[in-house]
Amino acid sequence: MLLAKILSKIFKKESGIVLIDYSGQKYICGRPKGDNPITLKLLKKNLNWKLILNPDLNFPVAYMNGDIVIENASLLEFLNLLFKNLGNNEITRTSYFLKKISSLFKNLTPKSLSKAKSSVQYHYDMGGEKGEKLYDLFLSKDRFYSCAYWKSDDETLEQAQQNKVDHIIKKLGNIKPGSRVIDLGCGWGGMAFELAKRKGCEVTGISLSKNQIEYCKRKAKELNLDNQVTFELKDFRDVKGKYDYVTSIGAWEHFLKRNYLTALRKIYEIMSDKGICVLHTIGSILPPQPNAPFIQRYIFPDGEIPHESDMAKNIEKSGLIMSDRETLIRHYDKTLEAWLNRFLKNKHIVKDLFDQKFVKMWEFYLASCSAAFKYRDLVVFQYQLVKNFDAIPSNRRDYIYS
Repeated sequence: MLLAKILSKIFKKESGIVLIDYSGQKYICGRPKGDNPITLKLLKKNLNWKLILNPDLNFPVAYMNGDIVIENASLLEFLNLLFKNLGNNEITRTSYFLKKISSLFKNLTPKSLSKAKSSVQYHYDMGGEKGEKLYDLFLSKDRFYSCAYWKSDDETLEQAQQNKVDHIIKKLGNIKPGSRVIDLGCGWGGMAFELAKRKGCEVTGISLSKNQIEYCKRKAKELNLDNQVTFELKDFRDVKGKYDYVTSIGAWEHFLKRNYLTALRKIYEIMSDKGICVLHTIGSILPPQPNAPFIQRYIFPDGEIPHESDMAKNIEKSGLIMSDRETLIRHYDKTLEAWLNRFLKNKHIVKDLFDQKFVKMWEFYLASCSAAFKYRDLVVFQYQLVKNFDAIPSNRRDYIYS
């Protein structure tokens, strides 16, 4: 069986699995444990070739539909073992070429502002009130939906998210009462509220998600911060005025590579001469690659992972100066695993809100991303961007950690 041969080649470094096909035939792939080995059961005959042709899409779809069963391991444990053995290699060559073709086709398709808005709203506004309940089931209490900063493995998700906020605020430098800050892609307002409370500054948050903006406006009133913080349903291209500080935390992945230079030039345009921008985004350590088809089709339509080369060349062209860049390694896998554990703890509620297929789809989303950040090419980049040397808080990095 060709699929068994492919899996045997993958599971060379560590351990292995037992594969059972539709007919009940067993195959030993690698060196599985003698007692209770991880077992992959295929419940449909066509998976024998579908998982060879396009495993990056067909495996998660089959898992969502209940056509694949994993025994003696959780989905996350299986994917961690798979990705640890696979590294940054492709599962099959055909899978890579299909991803490449799909990526080229997407790049040829025009992306209007309305398309950008619908892509964002697909994820963040899904299900109306049901979607709002979903995010409270697995995010931290402040609804931070980006990588946390873990100073130790025994911290809570809330502590690690607060570490992230503190880390970014230090990189912004000397924010004062009355300073003007804009958060591009503000999410549910966590960073905006924190800045307003701690620094007494004026913060504007923008997003293309109706749910997020409505939530932020309600929350601002609850916190008595509506005189300091404003939120607008707006695309970054429509931002006007001047700001002393610019943040963008976990939104860059939605801007699309073709718009990176436009977005960076907009930051240059709206930022004061001594202003500072901190941009926090998922990134890849590899040269530009096609994106994961499952994530693009089912989770983040049109989402794209920036690569270092994409960022560096566009920052240079924009006129901005990369005054600092930090790569956060193995922080997001912990964040995603914390979200996954909370999600699975509440999966009965998620099933009532949506259905079983949705539960398995989101389990795969969170688990596969966690495993990819742990064992594949994904990291988080934090960029500090300025317009001139006089803007930096210090020519030493000590101030970030003091």
